[in-house]
Amino acid sequence: MLRRLVALAVCSASLCVTAPVYAKDWTSVTIATEGAYAPWNITLPGGKLAGFEPELMQNLCARIKLDCKLVAQDWDAMIPGLRAGKFDVLMDAIMITPEREKVVTFSRPYALTPGVFVSADRKVLSGAGGPSDVLKLSGDTKTDKATIDRLRAVLKGKAIGIQTGTAYTDFINTNFKDIATVREYKKSPERDLDLTMGRIDVAFDDLSYFTAVLQQPENKSLAFVGPKIGGTIWGPGEALAFRQSDADLKGKFDTALTAAIADGTVKKLSEKWFKINIMP
Repeated sequence: MLRRLVALAVCSASLCVTAPVYAKDWTSVTIATEGAYAPWNITLPGGKLAGFEPELMQNLCARIKLDCKLVAQDWDAMIPGLRAGKFDVLMDAIMITPEREKVVTFSRPYALTPGVFVSADRKVLSGAGGPSDVLKLSGDTKTDKATIDRLRAVLKGKAIGIQTGTAYTDFINTNFKDIATVREYKKSPERDLDLTMGRIDVAFDDLSYFTAVLQQPENKSLAFVGPKIGGTIWGPGEALAFRQSDADLKGKFDTALTAAIADGTVKKLSEKWFKINIMP
């Protein structure tokens, strides 16, 4: 949410509780997901978790014969909960980044998506490119400057909505906070509501997330605007996160993911839930 980089706090050792390291005979695991980032993961009436990731996880656990318990967890408490032993795996459209890799270890990526702008005003980003355009960014200030300057010119004075604690949060704050009003939201649906109500001018999030959001009747006033933002700025893609001590568990899921990608399962599920192929 690509979604996102969990900015789920990159915590220092002094601030995060690290679970004791035990040798484990893995027969069961607890997986945390947000349950509020459709269609990656959603909470159905009655509390059942569904979506692309819960369905993929069910497939992966069957492949490696693990009893998997999926639980809902707020975004900003995921990494601390993982490190404290509350969960064994995180699955929540988490982007692989160097910052995250300091405190957790990642599986091979199972998705890779660009970021997009959405607005009720089709002309809000006129001059920066259209929804069919993809601007490739590397994360290097000098290399990206001309592209960022084009976006700054059209976003100047606008109110931009972003979910807090994501890769997209850092991108928007770093490049536009000095020339635009940036409003952060704990959950993406709260931001989307403000966008439909006209309280913000534009929102930025993952392509796969907004592809699903724009299909909902209550969001019929919204549309993709401006160019997609892709490139190596977002890293290798979205992946499962594990404690650094659990290399054996990571290995099991890497094996399952490799098989699920090879036999078309990931592609089939991504097209089912996103209507696009988000395989890396």
